[in-house]
Amino acid sequence: MNKRNEMKLSFPSKSCNEAFARAAVAAFVMNLDPTVEALSDLKTAVSEAVTNCIVHGYRHQSGDIFITAAVLDNNRVTVKIRDRGCGIEDVKKAMEPLFTTAPEEERAGLGFAVMQSFCDRVRVTSKPGRGTTVTLEKSLAV
Repeated sequence: MNKRNEMKLSFPSKSCNEAFARAAVAAFVMNLDPTVEALSDLKTAVSEAVTNCIVHGYRHQSGDIFITAAVLDNNRVTVKIRDRGCGIEDVKKAMEPLFTTAPEEERAGLGFAVMQSFCDRVRVTSKPGRGTTVTLEKSLAV
């Protein structure tokens, strides 16, 4: 597919930057005139992915989070959220609803399930000790 526009940003893995990530991605796709529901869905999925980087990827340390968003033909959007954290041993297991690596923090283990429910496609790639990339795909065509 042809990229019509692209943006890249990075920021520290601080919880206060989760709202920044949501707003930045929302601002980037606004020229596509998405519905309120579609925009809300995308923002929620981005929030979940960024929160996973902060809580699970970097755990109790800090690092950088990288987001690349692209607008493709037919108003399709891809958003890649990447960390250089601890990575995921078993991606398939991690994507199961209610699975969490942070039960002590009372995490519900629904992050990937939420992302999947709000996007057309979610891909997760990860290497232990190297980090994780979550790719969200959503059509914003009206």
